[in-house]
Amino acid sequence: MNALNKFGTALLLAVGMSTIVPAQTAKDDAKAAGEHTKDAAKDAGRATKKTAKNTGHKVKKGTKKVTNKAAGKTEEGADRVRQKTEPQ
Repeated sequence: MNALNKFGTALLLAVGMSTIVPAQTAKDDAKAAGEHTKDAAKDAGRATKKTAKNTGHKVKKGTKKVTNKAAGKTEEGADRVRQKTEPQ
């Protein structure tokens, strides 16, 4: 019986030790959720900044291209008018 008693005591200590570690609390869950939200907001901010920067470059390049094309067409039209109005 003495061996059984020692076994029971060891089993009781093993079970007791495993239950000493506290489970994650609602406070821990809320804190983790807040950290995840913070990280997601930072990632979204970085993506927004990158997208805005890339869009700005594309708009600038597109505007420059269209402006130069329009200027070329304006010159072309002015040359046609000049040719028609100049005496030959």
